[in-house]
Amino acid sequence: MYDFGELKTIPLREKWKHEAHNFTPWLEKNIQKLGDVLGLEDLVVTRREAPVENYSLDLLAEDANSTKTVVIENQLDETDHDHLGKLLTYAAGYDASIVVWISAEITEAHRQALEWLNQRTDTETQFFAIVVELLQIDDSKPSPNFKLIVFPNEWQKAQSQKRKSARDASPRNQKYKDYFQGLIDELRENHRFTKAKVGQGQNWYNFSSGVTGISYGAQFQRENKLRTYVSIYQKHCEYRLELFDALENQKEDITQKFGSDLEWQRNVDKQETLIFVSRDGSIESSDEELEEIREWQVTNLLKLKEVFQPEIERALETLDSNEQEDAL
Repeated sequence: MYDFGELKTIPLREKWKHEAHNFTPWLEKNIQKLGDVLGLEDLVVTRREAPVENYSLDLLAEDANSTKTVVIENQLDETDHDHLGKLLTYAAGYDASIVVWISAEITEAHRQALEWLNQRTDTETQFFAIVVELLQIDDSKPSPNFKLIVFPNEWQKAQSQKRKSARDASPRNQKYKDYFQGLIDELRENHRFTKAKVGQGQNWYNFSSGVTGISYGAQFQRENKLRTYVSIYQKHCEYRLELFDALENQKEDITQKFGSDLEWQRNVDKQETLIFVSRDGSIESSDEELEEIREWQVTNLLKLKEVFQPEIERALETLDSNEQEDAL
């Protein structure tokens, strides 16, 4: 006879007494557990209790790889209309690409509502409903478990294709993955620059700045060129061009602080504005050359954040203030 334990579900509030004081901080610290369920390998929390009008979103996050904005609303009870309304308000307030509702139980009416939204909205916006439960075998420590209840129609197919692509990765893509894995590990472990943990088989990687729509990145380009950059992405930053202009007005001071010339691409007709430093280099370089390239990119990513982060925050504060004055 096999000796099996008894699997049981225990009430959430036995471990998390209060949603805001206990569950949300736990989820913030363990956000990658949710990222694994969503298929987001580098989900990073940018703010807890993020304000929207008179309300506060539980967690504002970003997929560090794609810079997509993620809003997360939690409940330790059954879903209700009040939280559904807030969820949509938060999604609109932060122009979210991924909208996540976590609850102890998803009612049928709310399941249908989110599925309807997935059917009617564009593919750039995805709604997820997730049940959280605590599982225990006999008297073992309880284990949190996330169950997907609602997800976009094409999401499962996309995740399957992503896994297949990873299995079938070309030797060149594997080189990119290995290179960026080393870059990410050094930035995370030695400089606390990022919380990202997984390299991708692609020629670029973006790192969250903590400001929605703005990221720092490293990229291999064509013709044996590579660069590190500041990216301002229009979909998530309504002041893209105004912010770029405000930064460029400080170009002389920024260049002096950075220590070398930067290239400025305003890109009026594109979604993305870039400020970057570049050099020669290729993923096909020798191991010794790639190590030197990695050191160069680490140095410049750290310098870009040191110089630009305060400038960006000051400029955004001024732009917000000006808009409020214009509205009066």
